[in-house]
Amino acid sequence: MDLNKMIERVRKNTDPSKVGMITSHLGVVRRTSRNGREVLSIEVAYDQEAIQAVIRDTRKMPGIAEVLVEAREGRLNVGEEIMAVVVAGDIRENVFPALVTAVNRIKKEAS
Repeated sequence: MDLNKMIERVRKNTDPSKVGMITSHLGVVRRTSRNGREVLSIEVAYDQEAIQAVIRDTRKMPGIAEVLVEAREGRLNVGEEIMAVVVAGDIRENVFPALVTAVNRIKKEAS
């Protein structure tokens, strides 16, 4: 996963007149779970069709020009990258909520 390469893809392949902001999310495996338990590694699997549905829906949100998602599967150790999401669009009032919605939906619907 390389956020810089993902952002460069957006910049090269998206109409620049529609992009005033590019934002990203990079999820990594934490040392502790939300309930405070120690984590050594996690096993991750995604429903790729669900991820594609999230991408399609997010692209339809107001002001959104592009959405890219990369998600790693299998056993991941603490500190390893899990998922990268890049969202490009017109203004922050549209782009930030689209990023948050996409990440939350992927976590809920695709994992």
